[in-house]
Amino acid sequence: MSEFFGKRRIVVTGGAGFLGGFLIEKLRQCGCREILVPRIEEYDLIKAGDIERMYADMRPDVVIHLAAVVGGIGANREHPGKFFYENLMMGVQLIEQGRRAGLEKFVAIGTVCAYPKFTPVPFKEDDLWNGYPEETNAPYGLAKKMLLVQSQAYRDEYGFNSIFLLPVNLYGPRDNFDPASSHVIPALIRKCVDAVEAGSDHITCWGTGAASREFIYVQDAAEGILLATENYNGAAPVNIGSGFEITIRDLIEKIAGLTGFEGEIRWDASKPDGQPRRCLDTSRAKKEFGFEAQTAFDEGLRATIEWYRAQRGAGA
Repeated sequence: MSEFFGKRRIVVTGGAGFLGGFLIEKLRQCGCREILVPRIEEYDLIKAGDIERMYADMRPDVVIHLAAVVGGIGANREHPGKFFYENLMMGVQLIEQGRRAGLEKFVAIGTVCAYPKFTPVPFKEDDLWNGYPEETNAPYGLAKKMLLVQSQAYRDEYGFNSIFLLPVNLYGPRDNFDPASSHVIPALIRKCVDAVEAGSDHITCWGTGAASREFIYVQDAAEGILLATENYNGAAPVNIGSGFEITIRDLIEKIAGLTGFEGEIRWDASKPDGQPRRCLDTSRAKKEFGFEAQTAFDEGLRATIEWYRAQRGAGA
């Protein structure tokens, strides 16, 4: 139980989403009695008027801004304008209207896609401005990075307490498994499980498999965000990650083993790999608010695979 959360009204944008569901569960465990989630049917967070009305109706003390228009490499290539505009408008206007409403604290959730394409590994927060992001997700990454600029500018001019967190790629149960918009882990799990059930002798994966990624289990990410919400009030951005790196080739072999897929793995090198490497330096999160990811990667993958198979079995 947390005195901080027990005494405050918390608005969680994107609270109905993947990360949001786990974060709200943890908020309840922390003793938070007033958790509010703005729904798209009532508040379009791209529109300033709806955001202003949301603040008036919900009267939050703290906003945790998880809502985002997201997807994998394919979705980013297909919708760069939409991803830029909608993510930018949501964040910028939520911060501005929060300032006007006298909000106590704003927690902006950025993205690892904000880092430059060729960032030295592990990514340190101080490297954030040392180059342009990887092209396929630059519009999304830059839209999110503008919330760091705004947070720091508003802190300097208005004394507005807005913090900026940079989570690495999430995975876990209840993730998005839609092949048109899913990220790499659910996409690969679906490919393997579907192939096993169909008796297919091969699957085809994007790129060359040489790129590396870091992943954090969704419950660990929720824990990190809430620790920062309660304990961190600094201007500097903070990485939220596991400090673990794996190549896509090794990842698919691991998922194939865990799902029982024994066929051939083919690579479509005409598709992009995305950013060459991703692995975060997580020392600032540990120093500032004591966060370290706890879930072993194989353990998290097994839980995610089990959930997906259960959903398929239930006809979901």
